[in-house]
Amino acid sequence: MKIGFSTSVIQRGKTGVAQYVFALLRALLPHAGKHEFNLFVLEEDLPLFDFAKDKMRLVVVAEKFRPAVKNVLWHQTKLPRLAQKLGLDVLHVPSYRRMLWRKPCPIVGTIHDLAPFHVSGKYDWKRMLYGRIIVKRLARRQDAVIAVSDNTARDIECFFGVGRDRMNVIWNGIDHQRFQPGDPAVAKASAKHRWQLGHPFFLYVSRLEHPAKNHVRLIEAFSQLKARTKSNWLLALAGSDWHGAEAIRAAAKASPFAGDIRFLGFVDDASLPGLYHATDVFIYPSLFEGFGFPPIEAMACGVPVISSMCGSLREVVADAALIVEPENVGSIAGAMEKMASAADERARWRAKGFVNAMRFDWNVNATETLAIYERVVRNRSDR
Repeated sequence: MKIGFSTSVIQRGKTGVAQYVFALLRALLPHAGKHEFNLFVLEEDLPLFDFAKDKMRLVVVAEKFRPAVKNVLWHQTKLPRLAQKLGLDVLHVPSYRRMLWRKPCPIVGTIHDLAPFHVSGKYDWKRMLYGRIIVKRLARRQDAVIAVSDNTARDIECFFGVGRDRMNVIWNGIDHQRFQPGDPAVAKASAKHRWQLGHPFFLYVSRLEHPAKNHVRLIEAFSQLKARTKSNWLLALAGSDWHGAEAIRAAAKASPFAGDIRFLGFVDDASLPGLYHATDVFIYPSLFEGFGFPPIEAMACGVPVISSMCGSLREVVADAALIVEPENVGSIAGAMEKMASAADERARWRAKGFVNAMRFDWNVNATETLAIYERVVRNRSDR
């Protein structure tokens, strides 16, 4: 098969969608001998795909098409013509905001979440409108839709009316070579030097997005914990600034314990496992997730996890995390105190989480995704 894959939605590699794209393509590399892969890559993103350039064709997309509106238009106008020119058998678009209307070949779309239907104010009104109205029609045009969780599949059926006959639930995976237990002593020494994390700390890995990622309540809960226990624990927030980041930074600055809150910025792929190894407790109080990579990455690294159960997190973390009500600051603070005060509690959740993380595998994801490509191509031929 000649397979096309759009990568221009990765936001310079700093989002969950980017991790999905990179991991899936790496897992598909062993199949590149049998199939021809054509990756559509924005010019400045080319170095991010060095891992694939020897086995997959990189089709350069002009940098002027990076801005969101121009990128949407590129997908709707230029990409269909490129797909025809290259003679593609199937095209995969791994973002619901970029799915195609025109179908030069069978189209597969991945939908990670329908957050605009659940979190008020997650995006500006234009993107909310696009996500609620336009994408609904685009989703119905796809030959197959991949949902990354059962929760997302239910949302797609409910809000978009896409039938289960075109829906495919394929869980995201974990790179178990990257995310596995390490040496905490070495990792803690590095974290102390690089980020001034010289005491036990809670870690939250997420872009700084307000209100969806719930940082402000987490900071309030951390302040309650510190006031009540006088502990020396720190709070580390890893992630790039996003919509509403100023509200998160203002909340941290206003905390009586602002000196114990660290903003780490974006943590690159090479550094992330080491940061997990240094972490004493991972916390994930998000208001909604279509999947949620960081909790299971932390579990795979042997870190105990506190998590909300919103969106897909119920099926992803299962019974392997200490659960909080994310809109209840007291609930978050109580869980933080429970973990911080008892080593045996942390050990119990560490063991449960490690077993849970083993359920997620990118090789399984790649095999099932490739089967979908083959099926939609076969169905088009049959018609």
